[in-house]
Amino acid sequence: MEKSQQKYLLGLPLTNWVPIAIYVTITVLFFLYFPCWEGRRASIFDWLFGIWQDDNSDMQHGFLIPLLCGYMTWHAAKKMKGIEIRQSLHGLWFILLGCILVLATVRSQQPRLGAAAFPILLLGCVWYYWGGKVARKCAFPFLFFWIGIYIPGVQQATTGMQQFSAEAAHWGAGIFGIETRLVGTTLCSVTGDWDSFNIAGGCSGIRSLMALLMISVAWGYLADHLAMWKRVLLALSALPLAVIGNAIRVTSIFVCAEYISPAFAGKAWHDWSGLLFFFPATLIGLTILYSCLAGEIPLIKKRKVSIRKHQSTPQQEEGDAQ
Repeated sequence: MEKSQQKYLLGLPLTNWVPIAIYVTITVLFFLYFPCWEGRRASIFDWLFGIWQDDNSDMQHGFLIPLLCGYMTWHAAKKMKGIEIRQSLHGLWFILLGCILVLATVRSQQPRLGAAAFPILLLGCVWYYWGGKVARKCAFPFLFFWIGIYIPGVQQATTGMQQFSAEAAHWGAGIFGIETRLVGTTLCSVTGDWDSFNIAGGCSGIRSLMALLMISVAWGYLADHLAMWKRVLLALSALPLAVIGNAIRVTSIFVCAEYISPAFAGKAWHDWSGLLFFFPATLIGLTILYSCLAGEIPLIKKRKVSIRKHQSTPQQEEGDAQ
């Protein structure tokens, strides 16, 4: 087929998509249905979906990760037009590594190894059929899937964040004239107007941090018009924004308990403040930071400066010629 007659999809020849589509379909079906965990009774995706539904894992945002991976891959594919496509055997090394991780899952019964193998297998396939240049464009969108893998060691950070939230709430309550007594991670009213509140692990901010980290990393990748250090700063901003935002949210619970109702603060406001207050506030902070890094003022569009060319009259042209 002549080059002019070839049909393209996202900058790549349509005929090259056929083997990729077949390979991806087989890989997804394998991870979805092949029983290799819990004594050969569950698949790797069964474990992953279960983690994303478990309240104790703080990974309820996990179902958004495949959608973000797909969008970032589409964003990267738009830049592939004109890239030389050349089959490379180096992709087989990634496919081999993915197969080894899957076998290790069956042997060690550690499904997170198999979940980590999924994007590696996809990346190896792209590298083999389309070459290293295309694979490098797809590497970050594929490996972004790793953010959705539950790692128990990350949850150990809950203890430090839990203590920080308690101390910040104790200090913040004092600003509003509320006298509290802090014992460990438990705050109680000095006047006895309301019962003590314990800053549990779920109130430490780790759940909000994981969700905000997902958003900030994806945002940093998609903001490809920024310098690399600005994109890294945008991605890492999730940590201070989550810590500060959660401290303000916990403080607001004690303010509601003191001035409104302890029952309302401990139940309704505690359950809904994260959705109604924390995430909008942190997303606004992330937007302001992005605008500062991009050199823009939020909600104010830059005026386009148009330069009009001076058109000379026929009489002026005759004078210039003389």
